[in-house]
Formats: sequence, C-alpha cells, structure tokens
Amino acid sequence: MKDLELEIEEYIQQQRSDFDISQLIKKDIKEYLGSLDEFFSQNQGKDFLVKHTKQLDRFITIIYKCTLRQFFKEYVPLYNTLPITLTALGSYGREELCVYSDIDLMIVYKRCDGYNIEPIIKSILRLAWDSGMKISHRTHELEELFDASNEDNTIKTAMLEARFICGSKYLWTSIQGEISRIRKYEQKEFIRQKLESYKERGTKYPLNMEPNIKDGVGGLRDANTLFWIAHVIEGIGRLNDLVPKYLNDDEFREFRSSLEFLFRVRSALHLSAGKKQDILNLDLIPSVAEKLGYKNTKSKRAEVQITQKTLQSLWILKITSQIFIKRLVSPLFFDKKNITVLRYLRTKENFYIYENTLYASFHRKQAALKEVLKSILKLDDTAMKYDISVISWLKKTIIPPHNSKEIYMLVKQLFERRYLNQILYAFYKSNLLPHLIKPMAHTVNLPQFDGYHMYPVDIHSLKTLYFLENIDDMFIKALYDDICENGRMMLRLTALLHDVGKGKNTDHSKLGAKIYKEYAKKLNFTEEQINMGELLIRHHTLMSNTANREDIYSEKTILSFVSKLRSLRALQLLYVLTYCDLNAVSLKAYSRFNANLLRELYDLSANAFGQNELIDETARRLKKEEILQKNDEFAAISATLKRKILSTPSNLLFFKYPPHKIVELAKWAEDVRKFAYIIENDNHLCINVVKDINFNVGFLLGKLVVYDLVQMDIFKLFDNVKFFKIEFTKKADECDITHIENLIKESFLQGKKAQIKKPVILKGEISLDCEHSKSLAKITLNAKDQQGLMAYVISLFDEYGIDIASAKIQTIKHRARNLFLIEKDDKVCDNAKKVIELLY
Repeated sequence: MKDLELEIEEYIQQQRSDFDISQLIKKDIKEYLGSLDEFFSQNQGKDFLVKHTKQLDRFITIIYKCTLRQFFKEYVPLYNTLPITLTALGSYGREELCVYSDIDLMIVYKRCDGYNIEPIIKSILRLAWDSGMKISHRTHELEELFDASNEDNTIKTAMLEARFICGSKYLWTSIQGEISRIRKYEQKEFIRQKLESYKERGTKYPLNMEPNIKDGVGGLRDANTLFWIAHVIEGIGRLNDLVPKYLNDDEFREFRSSLEFLFRVRSALHLSAGKKQDILNLDLIPSVAEKLGYKNTKSKRAEVQITQKTLQSLWILKITSQIFIKRLVSPLFFDKKNITVLRYLRTKENFYIYENTLYASFHRKQAALKEVLKSILKLDDTAMKYDISVISWLKKTIIPPHNSKEIYMLVKQLFERRYLNQILYAFYKSNLLPHLIKPMAHTVNLPQFDGYHMYPVDIHSLKTLYFLENIDDMFIKALYDDICENGRMMLRLTALLHDVGKGKNTDHSKLGAKIYKEYAKKLNFTEEQINMGELLIRHHTLMSNTANREDIYSEKTILSFVSKLRSLRALQLLYVLTYCDLNAVSLKAYSRFNANLLRELYDLSANAFGQNELIDETARRLKKEEILQKNDEFAAISATLKRKILSTPSNLLFFKYPPHKIVELAKWAEDVRKFAYIIENDNHLCINVVKDINFNVGFLLGKLVVYDLVQMDIFKLFDNVKFFKIEFTKKADECDITHIENLIKESFLQGKKAQIKKPVILKGEISLDCEHSKSLAKITLNAKDQQGLMAYVISLFDEYGIDIASAKIQTIKHRARNLFLIEKDDKVCDNAKKVIELLY
C-alpha cells in the first residue's frame, strides 16, 4: 500500500489529472479484489472480514490524503485541525463488510471560516467513485446528526454503529457525544420498531432449502438486532459484553461459533457468485463447500455437510437471539399493573397462558426430561403456541443418557393428544426432539436437494404433522374424523417419521418403515398400529406417484395400486397422509390439479376394493353409465342426446368428469357448428374447445408456448365432435385475449403452421403400446419439459394422421408426463412408430 501512496505522490508532482490518479487507485483496488480468493483460503470468518475492512479503510484514507494534497499542495494542515471526519456505518462500521457489499460512509464536518469544506468533501467522494469503490454515503454537519437520526430508524441504527476511519479525531470525539445522545433518545420506540422489523423478516425470508444468510430467519441480521437492542439498553460495544449478565459462557460460545460460520458462508457465497449474493442457492452450494474446505465422505457429500451445518447455525442464531432479546426487552416493557393479571393467568404447573400462548419465567428451574414431559402433559389439549421463554426453559432440560420405559410411555401419551405439532415444534426449537424421538436425530437439518422440497427433512416432517391437525379439504377431513383414536395416534407418528429413512444410501421408504416399526414397539403400539404404520411409510409416495405418473384410468394401474394397500382402510389413511405430505413440501406442491388427480385415484381405487374378478374398462364404463343415468340432469335431456352421450367412445370422459359436467359438455357439443370455444382467465389461462372440423391444435400450442402448457385433456365425443381442454400455468393479460381468440380461429384454417423448435426426447422417454385395448393404442411420453414440446409432438401426429381419442397431458417436477390414447386402424401403429423415431 505504501507503493501506491508513493505513486500517487509522483502523479501529483507531475500534475497528472484527477482521472489518472483515480485509475491508479482503481488498478490497485482491482488487484486486491482479485487476490481475495487466495486471501480467503488463509483467513476466514470474522478475521477475513476485519482484514478486508481494514484494507478498504486504507484505500479510503489514501483517497482522503490525496484529496487534501491536491487542495493544499505542500501546505496540508494537520488532520485534527481540519473539521472533517470520515466514519464507517452499517456492516462496514461493525467490521463485518462482505466482499461485494456496498461501503456505507458517513462524512461529518463542521463549518469553519478558515476552510471551504464542501468542495473538499465532494472531491473525496468523486475520487472514491472514480476509483471504482461502491460507496453509499451520507454527509452531515455535526449539529445535524441528532435530527437526521430521528428521520428514520434505519439511519439511527447506522449512526449507532459509526466507526472512525480517518480525519479529525477532535471532531470524532464530538461525534461520539452526539451518538451517545442518539442512543438514549426514545429507546422504547427504537426497540419496538426493531422487533417489528425482526418479525417481518421472519415472514418474508423463512428458513428453507435456500436460506437467506443475511436477512433470513436466523441470519446475520438476527445477531445484528440482538446487538442493536443490547447497545441501546446496556450501552455495550460488543456482544460478548452480555456475558455473564444475560448469557453464560457456553451459550455465548455456541452463539459465537454459529455466527462465525455464517460469516464464512456469506463470504464464500460472494466469492462464488462474483457479486453480492446472500441466498445460498442450490447451484452455488458445491462452490461454497469447496471454498470452505469440505470434502466428500463415505456417509455424506460435502454439499450435505455444509448445508446441514448452515441450517444448524441459522437455528442457533435464531433461538439464541430470540431468547436474549426477550430477556433484554422484558424489563423495559414490563408494567407492574399486570402482576395481578399474571397471577390469574398462572397454571398449576407455574406456566402462564395468555391468548393461546404458553409463557414461562426465565427464572424457572431446570428439570429432568421425565419431569418436563409430565409438566407438558398436564396442560390442556388445545391448539397453543409456545413462547420463547418456554423454549429457554426447555433448553435447560437435563437429558438422560438413555430413555427409560417411563419416558417412552410419556412420549406415547404425547401422540394421544389431538394438538401435538406445537409441542413437538417447541421440543425441536429447544433441541430436545432428537433426544426425545431418537429416530429423528439424523434427520435434523438434513437437506433435500431435489429442487422439489422447500424444507429440510425435519421441518418437512413437522409440517406434515401440522397439516394433519389442520386439514382444509372437507372430504379428507371427513376421512380423518372417521379414524379411531388408535388410528389417529398411529397416523401422527407416521406423519412425523414418514421420511425418517432419508439420508442413507438406500430406499428411504423401506428403511423408514423398519425404523418406524422398531420405534412403535418401544411405544408399546398394538400390532395393528405397527403393521398399518409400516405399510403407510413403505408406500407413502405411492399415491402421489401413481396419480401423477401412471394412467389411473387403466385397470392394470388401479389393481397394481390397490394390491399394495390390501384394504380400503389403508387407502383412506394413505390418502390423508399423502394430502399432508404434499402440503408440507411447499406452498404450491398441493395444487388443485394434483388434488383432482388424487381424488380421482381414490375414487377409482375405492371402487376396486372388494371385487373378486378383474374389472376391465367396459365394466368400469358401464358402472359410470349407470351412475350417469341416475342423475337428474341427465334425465331431463332428450332421448337423442342421451343415446349420443352413451355412445361416446371416450372412456376417459366418464372416468374424469362427474355426471353434471358430462351433460353440460354434451349439450355444448350438440349445438356446435364447426367449432366453439370458451376462454377462462381467472387464475391462469384455460381454453375449452369443441369442434367437428379439423383443428390444428399443434399450431395453437406453438403460438401460445409463452403461457407454459401444464395440462391438456382431449376427448372424442359423438358426431365426430372432439373436446379439448387446454390449461396453462400463466394468466394472459386482458389486452391479449382478442389475439388469443384470433389464434384459435386461425387454428381451424388449413395449412397453418407455427415455427416450433424440435425438442430433445431421449430413447426410453416415449413408448407405444399397440395392445392397450382392442380399439385404442397408447403412447406415453415422460421427458424433460421444454417450451413447445407438446406443440411439436401433436403437429407430428397431425402430419401422420394419428387420431387422438383421449389424452392426459401434464407437467410435474419439470417433466412432461403425457398419455395419448389413439384410434387404431391398419396403419396407425406403423405411423406412430415413425413419429416416435422422428422424435428421438
């Protein structure tokens, strides 16, 4: 760095331009940033951030000195006599500035008749920006600081963290006096706003498989909030100043270790992304793991190790921050008038219940695990949340080396409770759950890299139990309510342990079933509970996979499905478990699309139980026709239309739609002349078409690829009329509806073609079954979802004269999983084989 100062001095002597000087500094900064990867390999965590901050301090100090040298030439005044002070704010002020974060700078000055201050400050900033520094700045006169801090809580927070960089130390002493005044002003309001921001961040950035290391739950901002509140209340300068008044040595050591690790992760994230990056995206994890020195082991890949450690650190920061923020602020907001109220709210077990939330005193004595369970079990079985004060008490629990039979029986009593989820979640937050339910120990913070699950295994499992207690679907709720108490107890444990086999190099469903069986025996479950729970866990993905990946209208599929479940009761229990499991995956995993599929599969499977002979498609069709003929709406239509409906060749129509929908569709089809359509655009674009002339659906799909096809049904009706229901994931702008209508009309004109890129379909991803039935052949396609995939495939079908009788087209987990039933004739199978060859 000394060489840089000498070079700058030479440039000044040579009267080089400001731009030349800025480029010289910029070159040095670029070289420094280019060396950060190597620098990081030697210095990580807070040490890396401090040294990085000091380097930036040096650059800013050089820019400050250079500016003064240019203004005053050989007559530069003493720095203390020039009333300008450069201070660092925010993470820069805390010496925690990450590589690509903005540099928050505050320049404070005092007017002085002997100096023209403003041009000097402008020159400092201009030279910093021209040198490539990402400076975010504030400039204030000393007398403005107090008023400026009251404009916004963020400004006040930044000023509280101000740190001297260079300039007048005399002025810095005055600045510190103003900051002390700012700290003491309206402390309650400042803390109230910080607590509100803390809560909002938790909602905006929940802890999931791609956590936000800075602003997310348990992120660095949680530790910052703890410091800000402690600084305002206690006037501390560092978090370890809270020891031993608020934290003991062990608590602080655990907290500090987690904080240090997150510093390392965030720095590695910035370096891996080459930009400001605070979300640990799945695609960046391998690079971050490598930079932090993680290696693959026999039991765990490096990516699993670092993600598990990151999630663990986030949880520790979250819970520790919440506990000690509560300890800090409780005296500040406590009102002595509430003592009488507290006495009234106190339970026999010396807890406090207020607005369905359980509270405990921070002075409550620690207890053994057995006594803790007894205390919880004496509480009313109601939906109740657990305050962080209870979590603080639970964290002090004395844990035995082995769980006794008495503890297992107490755990069994927990699973008899209707409202169990919040209890287990409290045990989870206090790190008691893996000790209490030992099979869950290896799933704690266990990541899921499938791009499908939003949460790690443990949180997903707890959420599955949550949705078991909060079923919204009325039909599934009725099924659950019909289950006996022993069945519900079994289902609660099944929901919690259904993924307990994950993280091992084996089929997690089979392993999970074995683990459940052994643990259920320790809880003294009945043989029936054990066998049913084992069956459900072994097949807990079966219903979802069958509904989404198989032809559920095939008798073979249904018989294969129900044969694995053995009984209607198992089907009902699996349906409930599948509903809870899917809802726990993510906010969007349980959609109306798969809800309808699961219900169809349930209905079809329920009908198959108890029948001694195989049911072919004709028998199923006849049964549906019988149901239809008993329908009042069907009875009201003409005899001619009744005959037409019953002569409809598409079996899928009867299997998929209820009687009233079939009648409604038949009336529409009977009145059609050439074609008719209905566009729905409430939540997403959906096009319904009936036609009795050629319909170039490939052209239409090709023109509408931007809306992302998600599902399409094609049914052959009567009088050569076909019905198409085409659903997309996206909603169309209202201004585009007229254009879409024109495209639909153009699809009925001869010779229309859309320019469609050929998709990539691998061998084995498309198959032809010419023996599906006497009248129909089946084509199945399971390929990577690609824009225009179905448009291209159906265009080829049209070109080779392949007549689609029925089709089920959908996209799941970024893959197209499609089924086509095509009318057989002498050449259809040969033509279909040609199409398949062209698609490879």
